[in-house]
Amino acid sequence: MRRTLSSGLSGFYKFFPAFWIPLFGLGTAGLFLNIFRDADGASPPALIKWLFLCMWLAGSYFSYHLCASLKEVSVDEGFLYASNYLDEVSVPLSEISNVTENRWLNIHPVTIHLKSPTKFGSRIRFMPKVKLSSTFGTHPVVTELEGLAKSAGMQT
Repeated sequence: MRRTLSSGLSGFYKFFPAFWIPLFGLGTAGLFLNIFRDADGASPPALIKWLFLCMWLAGSYFSYHLCASLKEVSVDEGFLYASNYLDEVSVPLSEISNVTENRWLNIHPVTIHLKSPTKFGSRIRFMPKVKLSSTFGTHPVVTELEGLAKSAGMQT
């Protein structure tokens, strides 16, 4: 039976950069074009403009590279399924070589490293469902995927 491992918020985070990058960019451009003024008609100080530009560039880079690559992930007895909301790939569980997670980011992205590349490459990144027990330790889905991959490898 197929079970979803990724969070219901995955779609929001995946498409977040498509809204955040242009909107924050327009606001930053507005600062440089002196569209925003205070009650006395003065434009923001140069330091504020450059600070917003740096925040926009850094935020755009990180949100694109961390969020846009997120997939929706599910598993059944023999396969891992990954979807980018347009296409889906199915990968035998025996193709999983390693599972890692980044505990330092608030979405705890989990990366599944594959032995062979798929349409999505040799790594599949997803945002797991929130588990309070995983706040300071390894997320249970990492252990589960490692176990499924090990079991599938033994069966082949």
